[in-house]
Amino acid sequence: MKDNNTKQKVQEAARELFYLKGFHGTSLRDIAKKANVNVSLISYYFDNKQGLLEQLMIQYYEQYLKEIEQVQIQYKESEPVEAISRLVEAIIQYKQKHHQFTCFIQRELTLDNMLVREMLVTYLAKERYVIEHAFLKILEQQSYSQIEKKCLLVQFKGMLNSPYYMPYEWIDYVRWDGSHQLFVNQYTRAIKRWIKSLFAA
Repeated sequence: MKDNNTKQKVQEAARELFYLKGFHGTSLRDIAKKANVNVSLISYYFDNKQGLLEQLMIQYYEQYLKEIEQVQIQYKESEPVEAISRLVEAIIQYKQKHHQFTCFIQRELTLDNMLVREMLVTYLAKERYVIEHAFLKILEQQSYSQIEKKCLLVQFKGMLNSPYYMPYEWIDYVRWDGSHQLFVNQYTRAIKRWIKSLFAA
């Protein structure tokens, strides 16, 4: 139990510091000081800072994919608009629940490095399949061209990610009453209205 608590403290400290200072701006000593543990313990549990980051990203994406795939299965027989609406809710809910680390990951994904390429091949490919499959299904009966469908898909993905690419642009919306849930409710409602507008075009 003590080992798990120590690992959890290290992971929580790393998530916050990676968000505030970036991966390269954060040292193992910074993380150890924040977590109030010995630096050697971080090396023992995670080998090094890269190993710690990889573990955090794997945990994040495995849980994220599990949740959105469950929604996909649960609503596979539903109307496409209902299914995509539920998927939007699950995605924004998860990203907002893990707000700081989501913002950090979105920044990292703009960089070209080995870890990002590995993530693209594995977890991001699965995410892309779930999102694209659900979104393009709602356009099957619409008269959009293939180019238009691709453009709309890019817009949709942008809406799912933009609060986490530009967190300081969105922070005031969360500060209304200090509620992340309020932001989730308002923002998912706005996306769903945009989806419905595709049928009126």
